[in-house]
Parts: sequence; C-alpha cells; structure tokens
Amino acid sequence: MKLIQATAADIPLIQGLAQRSWENAYADILSKEQMEFMLSEMYSEAEILNHLQNPHYHYYLIQDENNDSYEGFIGYEHHYEEKTTKLHRIYLIPESKGKGFGKDALQFLNERVSESGNNRIILNVNKYNTARNFYESQGYRVYDEGVFDIGNGFVMDDYLMEFLIHL
Repeated sequence: MKLIQATAADIPLIQGLAQRSWENAYADILSKEQMEFMLSEMYSEAEILNHLQNPHYHYYLIQDENNDSYEGFIGYEHHYEEKTTKLHRIYLIPESKGKGFGKDALQFLNERVSESGNNRIILNVNKYNTARNFYESQGYRVYDEGVFDIGNGFVMDDYLMEFLIHL
C-alpha cells in the first residue's frame, strides 16, 4: 500500500471513490435522498478544495502498489481540538475491504498524529455502521454519542470514538 497526498487535481477521483464506498457502506443505513444530499455537500468540489487549502487538513489517496489502483482515501485534520486530530473520513471501495488497507491507513494516521504533537484521534461513526467494529479492533473506544443535524431535514445518529496515542 502507498499513501499519496491528494491535490486539487485529485478531487474527481476522491468524489468517485466516495460515491462507490458510500453506496456500499450506507445502503442499508441511509435513504438514497440522504446519501445523495450528504455526498453533494461533503464531497462537492468547493468543499474538498476548501479542505485542501486548510494547512491542518490532509487528504491521502490509498493506492495498491501491486496494481496501481486507488482503493480509497483518508482525510483528517490536525489541531481540531487541543492535542486532537479528527479523522473526518476514511473510505475504501467495497472490493478493497478486508485486505489490510484500513489498518495500514490508521497506522499511517497514528504516525502523522504523533509527528503533529497531537496525542488523540477522534471520529464519528454512524451507530448502525459496522465500521465501529473495525475501529474498536484497532483500539478506538466510544466516549459519547449524539444525533447531529446535517441539514435539509437529515440527521446522523453517531457514536463519537477516540484513540489515545502513547507518546
């Protein structure tokens, strides 16, 4: 696996990977309308470009070095809170799950977080998403939960999870 820092030229690739991943990850959780709304808001060209211009926000493409294919991406923001990095997004296309890409991407994130001087990673995961099991297997724990208004009459029912890095 290779992680490649994304640029504005990669926005269409990120959008396509998000679409493929979401269609699998959220098919049984979100309505088609909610999924389309969230993808259009969270993965619009303007939104991703705004992230890429933020010096604390980082996108990396996850590439399978064996066949030069893009398997997913990770997006995170250092200094989201004091000593805290927020993992905003990590998505893999369906056929890439279970191959170690997610674990390797989280290990990469742990290293970047340590280098940044932060010692905590937080994330939100939908309560009905099986990804919670993956995060827990990697040492994350639920520390809170909430219902978040995401606009257009839609909400997300999430667990808030954290991982503490031992420096």
